[in-house]
Amino acid sequence: MARRDRAAERSGKTITQQVSIIIPTRNRCGLLPRAVESAREAGTNVEIVIIDDASDDRTAEVCRQWIDSGSVRYVRVRRRLGTGGARNVGLISSNSPYVSFLDDDDARLPGTLDLQIARLEEQPDAGMVYGRALYGDEESRATRDFYPQDCPQGDLFWSLLEWNFVPCPTVVFRRACLSRVGLIEEKAAGIEDWDLWIRIAELYPVVATCRPVAIWRRGTPGSRQFTSRSEKLHREARRLHRDKLLRLPRAIDAGPEQRRQAARAFASYAAQQLVWEASANLKSKQIAAFARVALAGARMYPVGVSRKILSSTTLRSLMNISRMDDKA
Repeated sequence: MARRDRAAERSGKTITQQVSIIIPTRNRCGLLPRAVESAREAGTNVEIVIIDDASDDRTAEVCRQWIDSGSVRYVRVRRRLGTGGARNVGLISSNSPYVSFLDDDDARLPGTLDLQIARLEEQPDAGMVYGRALYGDEESRATRDFYPQDCPQGDLFWSLLEWNFVPCPTVVFRRACLSRVGLIEEKAAGIEDWDLWIRIAELYPVVATCRPVAIWRRGTPGSRQFTSRSEKLHREARRLHRDKLLRLPRAIDAGPEQRRQAARAFASYAAQQLVWEASANLKSKQIAAFARVALAGARMYPVGVSRKILSSTTLRSLMNISRMDDKA
């Protein structure tokens, strides 16, 4: 961090902005140092805030070195709050004009916070900026795959209402937005970030960069991530979409037909995702996971899931899986 400060002085540029990067963590002391180091290298003037969500491993001991050096702000909560609650503690405990979230098993890429803050400075009306994320394997190592393929920007309220294409660790948003949209929805476990992006996009334009800015570890059945149980995540997303997001003031003002269109689009994306996840589980011979996801999809989106399964593309994929099993 000091090296970049000296470089800025030599170039004649004064860095006046600061970003708080909030890292909620629980019982992942082996992964946490990588996340912290990546946050330190991602920006010139970064406030790193670690929220220890009632860990019972060596997390506090691992954080001691950073606490003693004053390089991080460490807050431990006594009762487990979940990711949403821990992020809210981080929001309250920090004070920088820009904010970003980073899970303890993800990583920021060097210089990317400065890059994104510059984009927000160029667009003073924008509420947030996002970018692409490189998928990480179970060891959080970057792969060549990334998401999203396209990075639209501008008025993204209706697009985000149909599906979340914004990876959480890639976002930087203005703290000032919180005075209008409020804090994290703690009950929306696993999708609390999507809820926040939609509430920001309802009121503010969104800007984007197509450059990868983070490594995003994908959930797997063995990763101990909430998102690894996709059927639970989909049920929560369906509830949130129906009971809250379609009832936001802008959605109500648009009228019933546009809300129905958004609901149909969301259901189509969700059905497609569930079929893809079920197929992936079947391909990897995780029969129990396949059964859970397939059954959840059939219950939540019976028409959409049946159409996706009977589509020529899906049938070919399932036939290929069957042939691979026969050869094995």
